[in-house]
Amino acid sequence: MHGSRWRREETGTSRHCRTGAGASRRPYIEHGARRVRVAGVTANPDGVWMRQQARNLAIDERLKNVRFLLHDRDAKFSGPFDEILGDEGVRVIKTPLRAPRANAVAERWVRTVRTECLDHLLVLGRRHLEQVLCGYVGHFNTERPHRSLGLAPPAGSPRSRGSPSTDVLRRDVLGGLIHEYYAAAA
Repeated sequence: MHGSRWRREETGTSRHCRTGAGASRRPYIEHGARRVRVAGVTANPDGVWMRQQARNLAIDERLKNVRFLLHDRDAKFSGPFDEILGDEGVRVIKTPLRAPRANAVAERWVRTVRTECLDHLLVLGRRHLEQVLCGYVGHFNTERPHRSLGLAPPAGSPRSRGSPSTDVLRRDVLGGLIHEYYAAAA
């Protein structure tokens, strides 16, 4: 699916990835907007856990504008998972075998969260990983510029270019691992 702008909030993707703490996280990414949502964190994701995550997405009405969900062929995405999403009007698309580029947006997010965040931290457990991911996803969605969005963050407006007319202040995210800079109010 090439980045058609008219599908902005309608296509989601899922990618399972593991951390050094033995916990697994499940991100959902809106393709057009590049907005990330983390559905959950667990040490042992299985079919039952995945079905519960699908139910949670449906109950929280996060699937309201989603037309498609792209996911890999992992056994955790069993028939009941797809059925729950189908009942919500979401068409499930499975990636082709041995085609990592078919889910490139999710693969790129996994690489980004590892290199910018998780490689620099010692994650102490599931709850700590949830806190770290919430902080990073907040930064990723509201502050981090994306080339595919014209250097705008997924949930924000494009940054003004040029020198700011006021003082520049710094806000630390994740205990100073990431720095966000912004113009001070006049």
